[in-house]
This record gives sequence, structure tokens and C-alpha cells, in this order.
Amino acid sequence: MTDKNSQLVSTISDDNTLTLSLKDIDMPKPNADEVVVRMEAMPLNPSDFGVMFSAADMSTAVQSGTDDSPLITADVPAKFMPALKTRINKDTPVGNEGAGTVVAAGSSEAAQALMGKMVAIIGGGTYRKYHCVNVKACIEMTKGTTAKEAASSFVNPLTSLAMVETMRAEGHKAIIHAAAASSLGQMLNRICMADGIDLINIVRKEEQEKLLRDMGAKYVVNSSSETFTKDLTAAIVETGATISFDPVGGGKLTSDILNCMEAAIPRDVEEYSVYGSNTFKQAYIYGALDRGPITINRNFGFAWGINGFLLFNALGKLGSETVKSMRQRVAAEITTTFASSYTHEVTLEEALQLESIKAYGKQATGEKYLITPQS
Repeated sequence: MTDKNSQLVSTISDDNTLTLSLKDIDMPKPNADEVVVRMEAMPLNPSDFGVMFSAADMSTAVQSGTDDSPLITADVPAKFMPALKTRINKDTPVGNEGAGTVVAAGSSEAAQALMGKMVAIIGGGTYRKYHCVNVKACIEMTKGTTAKEAASSFVNPLTSLAMVETMRAEGHKAIIHAAAASSLGQMLNRICMADGIDLINIVRKEEQEKLLRDMGAKYVVNSSSETFTKDLTAAIVETGATISFDPVGGGKLTSDILNCMEAAIPRDVEEYSVYGSNTFKQAYIYGALDRGPITINRNFGFAWGINGFLLFNALGKLGSETVKSMRQRVAAEITTTFASSYTHEVTLEEALQLESIKAYGKQATGEKYLITPQS
């Protein structure tokens, strides 16, 4: 280890300004059940952008500072400031996950066992050069796994696995997933194909449809097609899907999915009820790609639910043994089922270049960025 450490922080000041910067911080010293990880690879996930950019209008972003110490500033619309009061004038570390080598360990047996090992970690503030975390926040990777391969071991792998386990725990038998050509969506496809689970993929472009079909996906429907609801209903009839996961959030997609679920449920005309079917339909929203209002056209009766889906909450409901099994599967299949690919690699300093922010901030399908802080 060296005596130099730095981290990427996001700060919202009381003059309605967002500032992104690199701050020098102390080299961590581990407690008994902690390890110090030399961070070597961290993905830029959409979930990180919520902390990083917050409610700032990034079209107003300006770059200043130096190559070694860049600064990005942007305006935060006044209407959002009341909701951000707990963040005002505080440096908020950015980054949800990453991977690297354990270079120091606390005195406990569990911590010492990780010394010198490649681990994936989860926890706030991973966009730094050295990070101190509890051993419970680590997944020990199999020998030979690289930091780049292990970097995305938590957010996408555990979220996609949690969707499948939630489906099972709640008694559903097939899944509907929106924005399905994403890295997470492709991962969910691989899981469902391996586990024999029917998955209906919703995309919005023909090239995304082709991408998933080339992967072996059986059910792919295009939301930009004039026959979208007809195609989605037909797929639900065939699979019996009554649970969905949507990272879009805004608009009427959630409503369309629930309505198609209801339309797909076979019913005897003599049993018709103005209250709809008795089959429970569950829609989970786990992202905010569209920050607009969620529009609900209620033609799907009363047996339904719309909830937020957050990984940590889902893991808490699934139980320790299930979660342990999920983590072991991720480590064992990190180069196959849970493999992630990256189109660009940037240092911490390059991540705060305006040109880079404009590129990875688009969250374009097939373009995923990786931070390599030791470069």
C-alpha cells in the first residue's frame, strides 16, 4: 500500500450547485472484521448516477480544475432543493460496487482468510483507490478471476437473481422484464434459460430485439410496435407470467403490462365480475429511466400490486440461506452466466471529464464504462 488515497465525491451546495470532484482521504485501517481492498475495477451503473448527478441539470455542466484534480459543476433546479436538504454541503461518496485485491486485513479469522485474495465488494463510496469494508460486504472470487471480471458481481447479478427468487417466493411462474436489452436484462435471460424459466422481454428497438433473440430469448416484444399490447398479451397467455420488473418507471408501461396480464387470464363468461379476475398481478419498479409520472389506466381489476424493488430490501426478504446460495453462484459463474462486458475504461480522473460524462451518462445499450483507478 501507499499512503495516498482519493475518492470521487458528489456535493450539492446551498447555492443550488452540484460539484463532482476527487478528494484526498486517509488510508484506511481495518478493524477486526474488516479488510482493505486495493480497488482495481468499478462499473459505472445507472444506480450510481442517481448519487453522482442527483437532480442536477447536466446540460449545464462545466469542467474546470486540472487533469489531476478535475472539477465538474452543474446547476440544480431550485424546485428539487427541498428534497435534497439532507445532502446540502456534504460530500457524498459515489460508487456501489467494485473489485480488487485485499492488501490489509483485521485480526478476525474471516478477515485474515481474505488476505491477498481477489474480492468483489458492495457498499457506498467504491469509487476510490483503497476501500475498507466489512468481510460480509465481500465475495471471495475463485482463483484466477480478474478484477475486471469481478467488478460487476453485486448490482446486476444479485438483482437479476433476486428477481428470479422473488418470483419463486411469491408463487409466480414466469417473468416480464422491461428495458430487457440492458446488461442486467441479458444476465436475467441467461439465468432464466439455464433455470428453465419463461421470460418475456420488452424492448423498444429492432436491434435490441435481434440481440436478445440471437442470445436464445424466446419471448421478445417491441414496445414501439403498433401490435405491442397484442404481442405482449399473447406471450403472457403462453407463459402465464403474472410478475414484472421495470427499470423505466415513468409513463404508462406499468399500466400496459398489468392490463395485458388481466386480458391474458382465461375466464368463464358466466364468472365475469366488475372487480376483475382473482389472479394476483404484481408489478415491480426498480429504476427511473423515465422520471415522469407513472400513468395507470385501471382496467385490470383489484387483484394487483405496484411496488418499488430495491436489491437490499429484496435480499432481506429472501433469507440468509438463499442469499448465501446466490452469492456462491455469482462467484462460480462470474465469467459465464454473470459475465459483464465493457466498451470503455477510464481512470478516476477521466471519469470526471465532461466528454466522458456525456458518453456514459447516455446509458446507451451496449456501452458500459469501467473505472480502473490504479491505471
